[in-house]
Amino acid sequence: MAVFSTFFDIFKKNSELEFMYDMEFLNDTSSRAYLKKMAVDSCINFVGRTISQSEFRYKEDDKAVKNDWYYKLNVRPNTDDSASTFWQKYIYKLLYENEALIVLSDTNDLLIVDSFVRTELALYEDTFSDVIVKDYTFERTFKMSEVIYIEYNNEKLESFISGLFGDYGELFGRMIEVSLRNNQIRGTVDVDTVQGFDEAKKLKLQNYIDKLYSSFSKNSVAIVPQMKGFNYNEINGSTGNSSQSIDELTKVKRTLIDDVARMIGVPSSLIHGDMADLEANIEVYTKFCITPLLKKVQDELNAKLFDQEEYLAGNSIEVIGINKPDIFKRSESIDKLLSSGGFNKNEIRIANGYEPVEGGDIFMVTKNYQSEADAVKGGETNNDD
Repeated sequence: MAVFSTFFDIFKKNSELEFMYDMEFLNDTSSRAYLKKMAVDSCINFVGRTISQSEFRYKEDDKAVKNDWYYKLNVRPNTDDSASTFWQKYIYKLLYENEALIVLSDTNDLLIVDSFVRTELALYEDTFSDVIVKDYTFERTFKMSEVIYIEYNNEKLESFISGLFGDYGELFGRMIEVSLRNNQIRGTVDVDTVQGFDEAKKLKLQNYIDKLYSSFSKNSVAIVPQMKGFNYNEINGSTGNSSQSIDELTKVKRTLIDDVARMIGVPSSLIHGDMADLEANIEVYTKFCITPLLKKVQDELNAKLFDQEEYLAGNSIEVIGINKPDIFKRSESIDKLLSSGGFNKNEIRIANGYEPVEGGDIFMVTKNYQSEADAVKGGETNNDD
C-alpha cells in the first residue's frame, strides 16, 4: 500500500502530470443521469402530451351531458392543476412506475397519489393505506372501489430502463472521455534546473503553470510573458476525428431513446421528428399505444363512477383523443356507407366520435343501389286514348 500511496502522491504534487496521465479515468464514468432522464422524458412526456388532449364525455342515457364530473375531467380536476397538466402527470407516473392512483379528497378534488401501500386480498377488494399526496398523508384507508387505479404492464418500466442505462451510461461516459482527450490542448514545459531547484522554486513554478493553464483554458486569447529558463511549447492534441466523435455520441443517445420508445410502443421516428412515413407512424402510434391507454382509463372510470345497472342503462364515460377518426379523409367511404343503405347518419356519427342528431336514424338508399323492384319511378306518364 505504501508503494501505491507514494505513486499517487507524486502525481498529485503536479496537477499537469495528473492531467497528462488521465488520472480522472479512475473515477466512475457511468454516472450520466441526464442521459437516462433525457430518454425517459422524451418518450413518456410525448405520450403524456398526447393523452392530455383527450376529451372525457359524460353520458346519461347514451347522450352527452355537462355536469360536475365533466368539468373535473376536462377543465379543473383540483385546485392546482388544469386538466391537461393533470392527465399528463398521471400518464407519466403510470408508464414509468407501472401503476398510478387517484383519490377523491373531502373537497371533491382529484389527486394523484405520490406513494401508497396496496394490500391485496383474495376474497375482498384490495385496500390502499399510507396514501401520500405531496406532503400530506391521509389517515384513512381507501378501498379499491373508492379510487381510480390503473396498472400499465406486468413490470415497471423503470427496472428495464435502469438495466439498459447501466450499459449505455458507461459507454456514453467513456466516449465523452475519449472525445475530450482527443481534442485536448497539450503542451510541454522546458525548465532550466542547472542552478538548483529547491522547494520554494518548485512551488513558484507550479503556481506559474497553474496560472498559465487557467489563462489558456478560460480565455479565447491569452498572452503569457516568457520567463528566463522556462519555455512552453504547445502540442496540437486533436486527432482530427472531432466530428466523428460527436456523431458517435449522438448515435448512442438516439439508440437509447429508440429502445425506450420501443418499450412503450411509440415509433422512435416521431420522437426524433423524422418526417419520413409520418402518416403511417402516427397510425401505428395511435393504434398500438394511445388507443390501449385510453381504453384502460375509460374502463377504470366507467367501473368506478357507475354501477352495473347505471352502465347498462346508458350511463358511461367516453374518452375521445387523437384516435378520433378524420371524417374528411373518410368522406368518400362515409358517402358509400350512407348511399348503400348499410348504415344511417347516427350510426356513422357515433362511429366517428360525434353525437347522434334528431332524424338521423332513417336509412337512405340512392337510386344506383336500388333493385328494379324497389326503384322509384319518376317523370310524367303518357296515357294513350
